[in-house]
Amino acid sequence: MRGQLFVMTGASGVGKGTVRAKVLERTRLFYSISMTTRPPRPGERHGVDYYFVDRPTFLALLDQGGFLEHAEYVGHLYGTPRAPVERALARGEDVLLEIEVQGALQVKEKVPEAVLIFLVPPSLSELKRRLVYRGTDDPEKIQRRLSQAEREMKNAHLFDYIVVNDVLEEAVADFLAILTAERRRFARMREAVERALARDETLERDLDEILRRNHGGTGN
Repeated sequence: MRGQLFVMTGASGVGKGTVRAKVLERTRLFYSISMTTRPPRPGERHGVDYYFVDRPTFLALLDQGGFLEHAEYVGHLYGTPRAPVERALARGEDVLLEIEVQGALQVKEKVPEAVLIFLVPPSLSELKRRLVYRGTDDPEKIQRRLSQAEREMKNAHLFDYIVVNDVLEEAVADFLAILTAERRRFARMREAVERALARDETLERDLDEILRRNHGGTGN
């Protein structure tokens, strides 16, 4: 069976990367690394967190139709390379994308069966606190991020699920519950139902013999 595509998004600073890392520790998913023109933050590694490229390189791949989605956010380009995602889905692997909101909605248009999960903060004030203490942005950029986050969260109704990242472990548990629920839909469990309806003739004969010896009959 073809794999399921899960798309995770949320405002900058809401903790997408932290939630994603915890989720990947606890369940099997193919994580598709995005490409971006923004510079790495401290501790981020090329080919692990993102593919960090310059703008001409990004635009060249875009012209070749090499992205499943792309978006520009706070002056930087982001995109999901198409080929690795398609290969993983064809192998039957479930795929997780962590992308910006614009890109998530593009994926939904191209892949209607994709499951979209929106990560939100407890409040905009808490989001501002996280951005300030992250220490990577100046006041002007923080204000732009907050304004963007407010606009994006007003479109939360376009997503399939909302996860509030207040207490990290609770947010991770909610995220894993969504994955489990989607994986247990009938369309993905059809083979399990067919196996549940199957009978093992050898086992059935042995059990019927036990019933005859113990009770003088069978369970039929």
